[in-house]
Amino acid sequence: MENSMKDLNQLLLNFNYNQNFNYDDFFVSKSNYFAFELIEKWPYWEKNILNIYGEKFSGKSHLANIFYKKNKGKKISENQLNDEIFKELRLHENIILDDFNNKTNERLLYSLFNLVDNNNKYLLINSLNPINEMNFNLDDLKSRSKNCLFAKIENPDDELMFAIILKSFSDRQIAIDKKLIDFIIKRIDRSYGKISDFIYKIDELSLRKKKPIDFKTIKEILKV
Repeated sequence: MENSMKDLNQLLLNFNYNQNFNYDDFFVSKSNYFAFELIEKWPYWEKNILNIYGEKFSGKSHLANIFYKKNKGKKISENQLNDEIFKELRLHENIILDDFNNKTNERLLYSLFNLVDNNNKYLLINSLNPINEMNFNLDDLKSRSKNCLFAKIENPDDELMFAIILKSFSDRQIAIDKKLIDFIIKRIDRSYGKISDFIYKIDELSLRKKKPIDFKTIKEILKV
């Protein structure tokens, strides 16, 4: 039984569905409007560094991809930030640091800020928490991290929850009755992580039982 569950989990991880991070696939609501508006306003930002923060699965990487496709630049992850990459970063007007969790060398991050400031570049940083509340040890970095634009993606409202669930099923090429989605959003926590967990469980259950998604399946997962 344990091995079969491992195989199922691996299959789910490798499940090949088209996760679209395109402009037209991003649903704008009150929860994410401010962050989306700032992406749209580039290069007319009040400051050269924008920090979009919010819960995991809240759409930060989707916004980063929209920004990247629209304005080009260099997109890097935190573990790619090293001394060698600065030569390449100097060639780009826009730099995107996606999924920042404060695990990098503080000297490198401060150097990145200086590169942006001294060369009139733009930096988009995505993180779970605002960077001005992170426990940096370098005093200069603490000070500099406060002088940024900040946009929080709030917990999803009903419209956004509906859109996320519908898109998640659509990405997986799974048809679902909209009445089922209404049923779900009235009973699920208002959290991007909880929505993601729910979709994963739907995948798992439908794959294991090889049955269509119906009220019975939904109730089984929601335990109602």
